[in-house]
Amino acid sequence: MRTLYLDCAMGAAGDMLTAALIELLPDPDGFVEELNQLGIPGVSFCKEPSVKCGITGTRMHVTINGVEEEEEAAAHEHVHEHAHEHELHHEHEHPHGHEHHHEHEHHHSSLHDIEHIVRGHLQLSERVQDDVMAVYQQIAQAESHAHGVPVTEIHFHEVGTMDAVADVTAVCLLMDRLAPDEVVVSPIHVGSGQVRCAHGILPVPAPATAYILKDAPIYGGDIKGELCTPTGAALLKHFATRFGAMPVMKVQAIGYGMGRKDFEAANCVRAMLGEAEGSGDEVFELSCNVDDMTGEAIGFAMDRLLAAGALDVYTVPIGMKKGRPGTLIRTMCRAADKEALVRAIFQYTTTIGIRENKFRRYVLDRRLETVETDLGPVRRKVSSGYGVKREKYEYEDLARIARQKDISPIQAEALVKEQAKARNI
Repeated sequence: MRTLYLDCAMGAAGDMLTAALIELLPDPDGFVEELNQLGIPGVSFCKEPSVKCGITGTRMHVTINGVEEEEEAAAHEHVHEHAHEHELHHEHEHPHGHEHHHEHEHHHSSLHDIEHIVRGHLQLSERVQDDVMAVYQQIAQAESHAHGVPVTEIHFHEVGTMDAVADVTAVCLLMDRLAPDEVVVSPIHVGSGQVRCAHGILPVPAPATAYILKDAPIYGGDIKGELCTPTGAALLKHFATRFGAMPVMKVQAIGYGMGRKDFEAANCVRAMLGEAEGSGDEVFELSCNVDDMTGEAIGFAMDRLLAAGALDVYTVPIGMKKGRPGTLIRTMCRAADKEALVRAIFQYTTTIGIRENKFRRYVLDRRLETVETDLGPVRRKVSSGYGVKREKYEYEDLARIARQKDISPIQAEALVKEQAKARNI
């Protein structure tokens, strides 16, 4: 199993996660060039070596119109990505404690504006777009809860928005590129004390960060300051398969993503990518019987359960008491998603009871490749391990070619395979 372990002993921020994951790639510089070609308005990425406590890693810099935004840069003593509730003239609190008054008007971006940027202007796959918006939805919901206003009224400061969009997009694209089967996140060090931001002095972790990290293992420690930002928290929460200690694994690549500030401990996120083949992972099976739902209603419920985080949902026809035909609905999920799926099963089915079983499963190592053809890019799923290797082209890409050429998906797959073979890919 392809496993990614994120060591967050010094918290996490978007730029630190980006830097750590970039170090896992075979061509980090090429990926930075790819980021700069995405078209995020006014944004430029660059990386440089950085040393913390004798450890060499990577420091990411994001500039907006040539100026580096310092929100997450100074080891998390930043102006939050928090919503500025409709202020047009406001103060920025800089990382070194100096207030800077802007006399000109600032624009603000709503969640809808961010979605317009992500889905309308960036060259990203639909899956990466979905990940970016899911992370931003978490941040917006946390801000909504912290400030007591609806999500629709949450607005992000313009410059901070571009910086955060850059970090979130980079991490989501990296996770798609690395394609781990499992992401294990250590307990998160959030820091302690207080942090000053545009809203005033807030406790650490900041309210938005604390809300996002509900149900995740966090701790304070002796370091004064904010170590985990709302953006870092949302990214970890979105991608984590589970939280816990480093699993038994054969490590193949290690990345260090550095923060700017120096502490007694190395201020970095450490990412470790490797194989945990044969160890398996624990999953839960949630089962229920229904005899009063239509096929359409069951199909809708299955879609909603998958959207809620189910690994798999399937049905089995069964006979119930008094000879009634019924349906057994089985949902497979990870421990972290179990409670949410229990609620979803009760919400979307007519059952009045759910059974639970715990299993250990074994899966092949999976990765997603992109094959460039004359018919456009085609994604290919490659699965390997336990002495076997399988390849399967993404149906949506084959269907696109089939529609363009007015042929069947089987014929489209044959064309793609022919071109891949000719190009030895």
